[in-house]
Amino acid sequence: MAQRNTRNTWFPTLLILLAGVLLFVLNLVVGSVSVPLKEFWEVMRGGGEDTFRTIILEYRLPQAITALLAGIGLSLSGLLMQTLFRNPLADPSILGISSGAGLGVAMVVLLTGHLSGTAVSAMPGWSTIGVTIAAFAGAFLVLLLILALSSRLKSMVSLILVGIMIAYIAGSVTDVLKFFSQKEDVHTFVIWGFGSFSNVGSTQLVYLAVTILLGTVMAFLLSKSLNLLLLGDRYAENLGLNIRRASLLTILVSGFLMAVITAFCGPIAFIGLAVPHLARFTYHTSNHFVLIPATAVIGMDLALLCNLIARLPGFDGNLPINSVTALVGAPIVIYVIFHRQKVLSK
Repeated sequence: MAQRNTRNTWFPTLLILLAGVLLFVLNLVVGSVSVPLKEFWEVMRGGGEDTFRTIILEYRLPQAITALLAGIGLSLSGLLMQTLFRNPLADPSILGISSGAGLGVAMVVLLTGHLSGTAVSAMPGWSTIGVTIAAFAGAFLVLLLILALSSRLKSMVSLILVGIMIAYIAGSVTDVLKFFSQKEDVHTFVIWGFGSFSNVGSTQLVYLAVTILLGTVMAFLLSKSLNLLLLGDRYAENLGLNIRRASLLTILVSGFLMAVITAFCGPIAFIGLAVPHLARFTYHTSNHFVLIPATAVIGMDLALLCNLIARLPGFDGNLPINSVTALVGAPIVIYVIFHRQKVLSK
């Protein structure tokens, strides 16, 4: 793929950043209750009416920051998976990590409710914190399992197949638990599966921001290894790259980002699959020193856009974020499929 001089990337970068700022502001002022721009600026300056201050600072600002962080993490996770497997249709859930998170939530919400005879979601003290811990535990255990198995598998295709089988197993166990659980707990689990950027409070937001920042730095440090992986295993080894170690680190970073975001926001589809293609299309490069920051910023913009659409006036509450990301991301994936077919036919 043709490489674009990094000095000529300032214009699209400026547009993407400006779009991000605009979308962030719109996320704060647009919703079931519209906030006048005058009141918005007053709140940002430390004044404004108490009602608007509460809406913006306690509800919409944490949600917008969560969407921003989730967009960054999911997009980078998808880019790492697509590079590692050299598959443009690979996404962060390909190794079954999101299914592991779902199984973790199911074990706590559905199994505990079935054994205790009481709806877990109605228990005092039960909140999104419990779901977050359960989801992260399930996702992280699957990640450890994938890392352990990857050291014994010689082929990336085999690793993908193992990840898909793990996802099927986790899904099957979850379905059995749903069958025997109380309807209140099943409802709680289904709502979690829709995904949401609104469940992260101010305290949790700090932990989410720190972990996403850590994962982003780790992804950027892998840029050189990812560039070498694109050249093919044999050529990369001749240049001194330890293929096994680079692959394990890539899986670890991608899985870590996926586990954290799924734990806090639930399973979010299509962002990690679609955004890397938007970054390659915008910058016309496969250089990860450019792609990683570009993917992060475009992912931030797309997540903010999806969150804004989900909260547009006229909807009764928030739309499920997964339905919006699918509407936005699926056309991009369809375009990629037809574009690749067109290129291969030449």
